Amino acid sequence: MTLLFNVNKMASRAISSLLVSQAPRALTRSLYTTAQACQTEAMSSGRKTVTMIPGDGVGPELMSSVKDVFSAAGVPVDFEVITASEVQTGHTADVGTVVESCRRTKVCLKGIISSPLYAEGGILQTLNMKIRRNLDLFANVVKIKSIDGIQTRHNNLDVIIIRESTEGEYSALEHESVPGVVESLKIITRSNSMRIAKFAFEYAVKNGRKKVTAVHKANIMKLSDGLFLECCTEVAKLYPTIKFEGMIIDNCCMQLVSNPHQFDVMVMPNLYGNIVDNLAAGLVGGAGVVPGESYSADVAVFEPGARHAFAESAGKNQANPTGFLLCGVNMLSHLKLDQHADVIRSAVERTIKAGKVRTTDLGGYGTRSDFTIAVIKALH
Repeated sequence: MTLLFNVNKMASRAISSLLVSQAPRALTRSLYTTAQACQTEAMSSGRKTVTMIPGDGVGPELMSSVKDVFSAAGVPVDFEVITASEVQTGHTADVGTVVESCRRTKVCLKGIISSPLYAEGGILQTLNMKIRRNLDLFANVVKIKSIDGIQTRHNNLDVIIIRESTEGEYSALEHESVPGVVESLKIITRSNSMRIAKFAFEYAVKNGRKKVTAVHKANIMKLSDGLFLECCTEVAKLYPTIKFEGMIIDNCCMQLVSNPHQFDVMVMPNLYGNIVDNLAAGLVGGAGVVPGESYSADVAVFEPGARHAFAESAGKNQANPTGFLLCGVNMLSHLKLDQHADVIRSAVERTIKAGKVRTTDLGGYGTRSDFTIAVIKALH
């Protein structure tokens, strides 16, 4: 089912009364002054419609935080909400509905869709796979960046992880050849390897990056990973101003935790990317603070960088909305709503740096609602 959600009309009585009850009149006036200033940009740039997929676990709660902050900031975005899930039986749209909406809006804000551990009815492809392949979301980008106010072993990290998202071990090509023996096919193609390598180098050039590291296991998987590394090496020759290196995946994981500052842009096949994304997220504060995004030729999907739905925390009002808010910020930048993006990003960063409201994952006692209200107050 779909629901058109107008963010601008969501300056709801619930949020307004909450702000008024917890903030002085001057602060409340300042928040609305900010919203009015943002409305000027809205009038000049026009409203945008974006597909929203809340996802499973804590996703719906975190999307609520995004809506509240967007509303308080006067963001000119209308959300077309679609419920898509493999674990919420009877409450999900089909793949066709999701794909149609994303192709029409060209931008999607997406939560994590949980995948069952076991194949039901013999179906191996997950809903996530079907959506990615139908939209051809070949490039997943995760931004690992240190945030002032979050205590971590390594500081001042700024690493981009790019993974190919349409093939590799995540091809759902498995079968039981004889009882007790399962074969799983790993697919690596030259065309997709060249495409993701070009994407990584173009990203480096456009964003002022200096180095690209191709992560692989070509010493063992000489044909599959060997082809991937060969394609990256070939593309690297077209970008002489960008330093290029190859690194074996196991060494890469060790280097990430011991000396992560050596990395700039990293590009890798699907499975390695999934592992490295989550490992690197732990370096800057965990899954709750890392944004990600996926691209096809004409669709952009903004989703958390670490793929965890945290179903065990659903309904407890304790999840950290930082990662989702930063996804929203990056989405606004993609939509050329830079003023709104800057205002919200600054509010999130100031809230974290102040340290007065911390969710449990960052060692505090604040709730999701507490953090959301703090960000809204910081918008001025």
